[in-house]
Amino acid sequence: REAFFHHAVIRCYWSGHSERCRYYSEKCMNLFGQGGQPTAYVAKFFFGLNAIDLLRKKRHASKSKVGLRKAIAAMKDAAANSEWNFMNKLRLLEAEQKSITQNHWLAIDLYDASIQSAKKSGFIHEQGLACEKAGFYFKNLD
Repeated sequence: REAFFHHAVIRCYWSGHSERCRYYSEKCMNLFGQGGQPTAYVAKFFFGLNAIDLLRKKRHASKSKVGLRKAIAAMKDAAANSEWNFMNKLRLLEAEQKSITQNHWLAIDLYDASIQSAKKSGFIHEQGLACEKAGFYFKNLD
């Protein structure tokens, strides 16, 4: 069951199904609990990205803010134990959070830190994700 919900979170996020992603993320959180497995942290990362998308769409604002804070806290915990694997994810969530709060200079620095961290760790797919998110941020600055 854990694998099904974990993959459903990722699939729904990439397909743009925010409500379903939130649903499966919550299922994942309940199954994984506070476990420190890498899979649980990845699910929390996508939960955070989805929370940002929901905030931008102005849906479930209070739940999404809490979810984003929880995801960032989880990534801080994960990065403390495995910086090479989770620092880029933490910086990307922080950048997205700062972009919502209109803290432009800090958001730019955090996007750059996420891109550089992913590149250093060899996570080209996450480097691409950070570049894409940064690109959308710059596009929408006008």
